[in-house]
Amino acid sequence: MKRFLKINAADNVAVALADNLWAGESFDVDGVQVTLRETVARGHKFALRDIAEGENIVKYGYPIGHAAEPIPAGAWIHSHNLKTNLRDDLEYAYAPKVYEVGYPKSDAKVMGYLRKDGTMGIRNELWIVPSVGCVNGQAQAIAERVKAECDCSHLDDVRVYTHNYGCSQLGDDHANTQRALAALVKHPNAGAVLVLGLGCENNQVSALKETIGEWDAERVKFLIAQEVEDEIAAGFEICRELVEKTRADRRRPLPLSCLRVGLKCGGSDGFSGITANPLVGLFSDWLIAQGGTTVLTEVPEMFGAETILMDRAESRQVFDRTVCLINDFKGYFRKFDQPIYENPSPGNKKGGITTLEEKSLGCVQKGGAQQVVDVLKYTQPICRQGLNLLQAPGNDLVAASALALSGCQLVLFTTGRGTPFGSFVPTMKISTNTQLSKFKSNWIDFNAGTLVEDEEPQAVLERFIAKVLATANGEHLLHEKTGFKEIAIFKTGVTL
Repeated sequence: MKRFLKINAADNVAVALADNLWAGESFDVDGVQVTLRETVARGHKFALRDIAEGENIVKYGYPIGHAAEPIPAGAWIHSHNLKTNLRDDLEYAYAPKVYEVGYPKSDAKVMGYLRKDGTMGIRNELWIVPSVGCVNGQAQAIAERVKAECDCSHLDDVRVYTHNYGCSQLGDDHANTQRALAALVKHPNAGAVLVLGLGCENNQVSALKETIGEWDAERVKFLIAQEVEDEIAAGFEICRELVEKTRADRRRPLPLSCLRVGLKCGGSDGFSGITANPLVGLFSDWLIAQGGTTVLTEVPEMFGAETILMDRAESRQVFDRTVCLINDFKGYFRKFDQPIYENPSPGNKKGGITTLEEKSLGCVQKGGAQQVVDVLKYTQPICRQGLNLLQAPGNDLVAASALALSGCQLVLFTTGRGTPFGSFVPTMKISTNTQLSKFKSNWIDFNAGTLVEDEEPQAVLERFIAKVLATANGEHLLHEKTGFKEIAIFKTGVTL
């Protein structure tokens, strides 16, 4: 295994691949001997040549900040001597680029559930959706009784998606909650849904129905707790009927064009932009070549790398909407008097990431090299096949939920630090390094760390495609087996 990696020919830093590169070790980099002045931990950077104060530090072929002081060759580069170049709103120029992405058509199919509206589900579950947090307990009681008294062996899960919202909310928060719950109700991974309301909340069930629009009346039912004597008994009877409605549901072979996959990273480290994120990017390119769809979000983690996405905008209109996506999110930070570049997190820094542009340059690699075909508002349904951008924050639970709320049937989640959570759709944890995969084998579904251990990239990609398709075909991920599944709704304003 290599002990270090220079990612791009233009880089003036390299990344440590071994647990530690020791002070005094010497390496031949492009015919030049570099001797380390201090020990460099795995995932961290060291200078390949002398770098002057104020000079750009380059990784992935792009600046990731500037030297805050003179940095000699072989020195460790991190927060003490590297500072961001990022600033507020920028002027962007439309300069479209088209990259050659050549993948042959596959004859593979997805064994999914064809829903009445023509969408595909990759799970068949019964969901209870509270319209307001006040009835979370009642919803849980209904679900427990269903699991205890009904034969649900044909279902992947019986689940309540609790939340704290639905009342005492105003403006965008109220609208976000309504749109999120409406999207949850219509998600194709649910074979049937009971919406449980209270009756006095400001998220009235009648208004929620208007937001939902059309629904399958045989598979989506509504109950208002204040209108019946025993809401748990009434809810159980409704759910018992819904369980029977789903009993005849069967998977069938459907085209890959039906598959919609969310792209997310969390707990990133110095390997994220080297292994897992590029792997997911290759998968994204492959799926889009089959007519499928991928969605990239975490807008604050595009800052510093946004021009890479803008240059791949399919049209001037998509470019303009991408510019608004970036600048509007910066405005959101300013609205609440918060720093725009309060990133990376402590865990990111411990893993070797120093600046937001470094994190972003790794993050956007999940989007591969295909053109950007659309830009979606929060909870907006996917309407175009191909690579989409979605308005949502970097927060893991909120962003993963947002991807699913826009219609993704599963989320690919890369991580260098590890996390056990799962969204309400299958959320595949992909480790950036083998050490994490071994240490947290109860969390990690796929290890991308072998990409720096001399396994051929094409072989890793083929294994990864097979894993994603197996998941879509019904193989449960680790978080599904543990039951760690939840929804997080984007909140921005005051609570009454």
